[in-house]
Amino acid sequence: MPTHKFKRILVTGAGGFIGSHLVEKLIKENFNVRALLHYNSSNSWGLMEDIQNIRSYKNLEIISGDINDPHFCINLMKDIEVVFHLAALIAIPYSYIAPRSFFETNVLGTLNLMEGAKIANIKKFIHVSSSEVYGTARYTPINELHPLQPQSPYSASKIGAEAVALSYFSSFNMPVTVVRPFNNFGPRQSARAVIPTIITGLLSPDLKKVKLGSMKPVRDYIFVEDTVDAFISISRSENTAGKVINIGVGKGYTIEEIYNLISKLVGISKKISLDKNRVRPTGSEVWKLVCDNTNLKKTTNWSPKTDFKTGLTNTIEWIKKNLEIYKSDIYNI
Repeated sequence: MPTHKFKRILVTGAGGFIGSHLVEKLIKENFNVRALLHYNSSNSWGLMEDIQNIRSYKNLEIISGDINDPHFCINLMKDIEVVFHLAALIAIPYSYIAPRSFFETNVLGTLNLMEGAKIANIKKFIHVSSSEVYGTARYTPINELHPLQPQSPYSASKIGAEAVALSYFSSFNMPVTVVRPFNNFGPRQSARAVIPTIITGLLSPDLKKVKLGSMKPVRDYIFVEDTVDAFISISRSENTAGKVINIGVGKGYTIEEIYNLISKLVGISKKISLDKNRVRPTGSEVWKLVCDNTNLKKTTNWSPKTDFKTGLTNTIEWIKKNLEIYKSDIYNI
């Protein structure tokens, strides 16, 4: 995707974990980027605040707003040719408490953006979904033909959002691609995710035990920079419209295996305390997610560059420098 080909790229959810890394990559490669942040009265730029010299980039336009407003979404798309749609509510435990908000943001918010993108006649729309749409694996590795199983309100909302996006491809010939990243990790990730929870629990001197939920679920972890590279590679491809593409490494680890590996890397060992609040309802737990990334590799020639241990080491080093921003003694739902 040559720099001069597109006027401007829109990244929704730019203040989030993956979104901030995507914005950083794009602006450093001299793309013109419009970054959408969820409006807040303090004018916080979220995790984009961590991008070094963020205010010096002349090719970055920052807009605050809400994808739940359809009129805002129409205006947001002006002069946009490529969209990376990451804005969403993502915390699975919170979806048990406030399910309606997930459908309003993830499904209706996506509808608002699709309608705005249709009016703007955008050239590429990358809709970022989640491997959670698969539910517990019926077979592994999981390819894109695996049945979708809504085992939480969050996953149901992401399935609905995918359906909205793909309906615009079928109905209006919109150049939509749905991507399903498996579990991401890396610098800037909140303690909502298990890897930062483990790292901060081990590094925090005041904590005698590390509180976790079930240790048995298996996940396929991909370093965030590799995910961002996959997004960009997919946007460059001329053969992805109307397709669904998995993004993952193809290897799974249990939470117990991850805990033991991180403990060795930081050189600290603590007892694990089972926190029932962190255990999903029995029918909602997803026990195994391992990616089949064959489609992605065939479509883009992408492959992950960061092995799991190196990614963990980089994440540990970042968290060590930023440990004060984590509330390690509180469950981050």
